[in-house]
Amino acid sequence: MSDSSLMNGENGLKKVTSLLPTNGGNGSYSYFKNSYYQRISAIFEHKKISEEIAEKFDVEDLSLSKAIRIADLGCATGPNTIMNMLNIVEAIKQKYEANKCPAIPSTRPEFQLFFNDLVTNDFNTLFKSLPEDRDYFVAGVPGSFLDRIFPESSLHFVYTSHSLHWLFKLPAELEEENSPAWNKGRVHYTNAPDDVADAYKSQFCEEVRKFLDARAKELVGGGMLVIIMSGTPVDLPLSSTANGKMFEFMASTLMEMVREGLIKESQVDSFNLPLYQSASPEEIVDIVERNGCFSIERLELSKPSSWLKGAAVDVPAWMMHARAAMEGNFIKHFGSNEVVDEVFKRLTKKHLDHSELLPQWCNQDVQLFIVLKRKKIISM
Repeated sequence: MSDSSLMNGENGLKKVTSLLPTNGGNGSYSYFKNSYYQRISAIFEHKKISEEIAEKFDVEDLSLSKAIRIADLGCATGPNTIMNMLNIVEAIKQKYEANKCPAIPSTRPEFQLFFNDLVTNDFNTLFKSLPEDRDYFVAGVPGSFLDRIFPESSLHFVYTSHSLHWLFKLPAELEEENSPAWNKGRVHYTNAPDDVADAYKSQFCEEVRKFLDARAKELVGGGMLVIIMSGTPVDLPLSSTANGKMFEFMASTLMEMVREGLIKESQVDSFNLPLYQSASPEEIVDIVERNGCFSIERLELSKPSSWLKGAAVDVPAWMMHARAAMEGNFIKHFGSNEVVDEVFKRLTKKHLDHSELLPQWCNQDVQLFIVLKRKKIISM
């Protein structure tokens, strides 16, 4: 979504977001065709989600519901979101079968799935991916998930994957040239001064706080919230991870282009990617406990690229995935498709030049898997 796009919050005031959607359509640089790695990372957690549903999803408390309502927040555009939602539906169906009362012919409810993302998300491509013979109801819900987007106590299960580490707004300090957090010559907080990293962290914590406040109102008591997002152990520098190295290479690529007169240095100095990818389990615990409405059922870090098993990384494919997710930020700031083409061409070469180190950079615990339950709401 562009800076000029407006959304209404709960207080009725219009809010501005600097976050942009992933590339729409189904062309060469679309997220539809370049989200395979995100799919693998999500599949890596499917078994855990099914386990948590089997053990902790309260079908008895929800047995009077005519429909189980499930939402994917930050769904982007198919087919990953459909696969993830159907995995959840199947796990809940199995839970109902396991808890079925012999005296009742059928206790399984209907399912209603909600797909949420920015108002400029390509929902058309998403819904074209839906199977025609589906046995569930669907709806698109555009809007910022930092605000309320559903009625109070209306959802039973909320899922979000690879979305919460995207910042809706860059820290204001990064946009002030005289600020200690002015991020000259870099595009991210990787290897940046502490003031830059602290500004990113503060913005991330504020947005997660708003996210949990909104979900606390929308989920029924006993409802489940599953979050998959980037994260790191507290003692792991982001610069030693694959994403951290990519941000370093992006900065050096842009500065090369400055020296060659292709772009202005001031453009690089004022360009920052809205991503916080080093949330630690300790940070998440602190935010959840401060909210007070959720119990932490599961919280762990994992290696989402463990499927590589020492194999070579397909660098061109990885760079296409990165472009599908980030291209809008580059075009909006630098205003030229030619600049974007050149950036990602050079970025691909830099990664190929370091291909022998990629398995090492990828072999890190950089994915957070979080399961929360809404505490029971006690009527007064």
